[in-house]
Amino acid sequence: MDYPKEIGGLRWRKTSSLKPINVGEANARKERGEEEEEELLSPAARLFHEPNFNVYIIAILGCKTRIDPDLVRAKLPHTLLKHPRFSSLQVPVEGGKEEKQLKWVPSAVNLDNHVIVPPEIDQSTFAGDADAGKKFVEDYISDLTKTKIDGSKQPLWDLHLLNVRTSEPDAEAVGVFRIHHSLGDGVSLTSLLLACTRQIADPDALPTIPTPRKKKEEGLLAGRGRNGGVLGRGFWRAVVAVWTAAVLMWNTAVDVAAFLLTAIWVEDTKTPLKGPHGVEFLPRRFVWKSMSLDDFKLVKNAMNATINDVALGATQAGLSRYLNRKLDMMEKDTEVKWGNWIGFILLPFTIGIRDDPLDYVRQAKAVVDRKKRSLEALFTFSIAEFVLKLFGTRRSNALSHRIITRTTLCFTNLVGPLEEIGYYGHPLAFLAPSSFNQPHVSFVARKNQIPASYSPSIDR
Repeated sequence: MDYPKEIGGLRWRKTSSLKPINVGEANARKERGEEEEEELLSPAARLFHEPNFNVYIIAILGCKTRIDPDLVRAKLPHTLLKHPRFSSLQVPVEGGKEEKQLKWVPSAVNLDNHVIVPPEIDQSTFAGDADAGKKFVEDYISDLTKTKIDGSKQPLWDLHLLNVRTSEPDAEAVGVFRIHHSLGDGVSLTSLLLACTRQIADPDALPTIPTPRKKKEEGLLAGRGRNGGVLGRGFWRAVVAVWTAAVLMWNTAVDVAAFLLTAIWVEDTKTPLKGPHGVEFLPRRFVWKSMSLDDFKLVKNAMNATINDVALGATQAGLSRYLNRKLDMMEKDTEVKWGNWIGFILLPFTIGIRDDPLDYVRQAKAVVDRKKRSLEALFTFSIAEFVLKLFGTRRSNALSHRIITRTTLCFTNLVGPLEEIGYYGHPLAFLAPSSFNQPHVSFVARKNQIPASYSPSIDR
């Protein structure tokens, strides 16, 4: 299959919050033989080089066929490496400021340093035991969290190809991307990764990413418009607009106050899930679980909710049951844009056992609906950006680290493509992204996978 020289974006249905990846200008300069300017890392990118915030993103790709390393190496220069961040070193700037400055320096990429294929794996070890294959992959990824990539010697990413069958349906092999967070945030990196894939049914077509449909005007506003004519409709539009703005401002004020209080002294209840001081320096273990998207849609449609509401409710239910079991055991044993654009939303998780499992979804929906009527994410991003620009990377790192260490886990949801997709000719069975070196548990839900990273030493 042929890939274009330029990676545009994905083919979006209507509009999407995921921005297309534009690398055309940089590539045009290369073709004209012009020398590329050395660009400084943004303050947000430098933040991810702080010792206690040195975060890497992990993306686990399950393939339906064995992976051909030569094919992957042949395709990478025409896709991923077209993006300048994936072919640039991060080199310290000589002299100058008190804070350590880094710059992007374009470099030749030796793919042998980036595409890692372990020595031939003895498949007989896993014969008839797919769980053993999955444990091997989990152990391998956990070992990756114990090492770092030197950004002054090679671009901060690598791809590990494991031709090992796991217990996931149809997964004959696994690819593991390890990408430093300074290269971009989860949305931009996922966008770039999906731009390297193609539809199975149409090998020349990019995946289609669904976007939320705008709700049609209904209820009181529409009814009053029919009965009251143009003037009545205008009056009720004004009433609804004023009320919506008032609710938005109130919710935003409450959420920003909660954010600031969390930064100062408010902290989550201590549980076995909440890591101790310094947890970001411990090795991580990644686990993931496939679930039926149709089951999620069934609950979503029955409760007039969203996939995100159902995923959040299911996570809350699972954590409640886990902690209930864990605490019972403890009681018995007493002789729990391109770039980095990151805003926080503080989601209260009520841990408790409920008779009706759908109560978890109802509560999650109520919390998320309330958060949608707030500008919390925008304001928390702006506060972090303000601190970063005014006081520098260290103070901004202290604020971010303080917020994260006072909460228990990170939960995010990324939308997946509608069609079956393949990566460099290898059909994908699943894609499970997560991260490590952040000071808490991380949950990332995407399409039909919910992976989690945790520290094994905490769980013990």
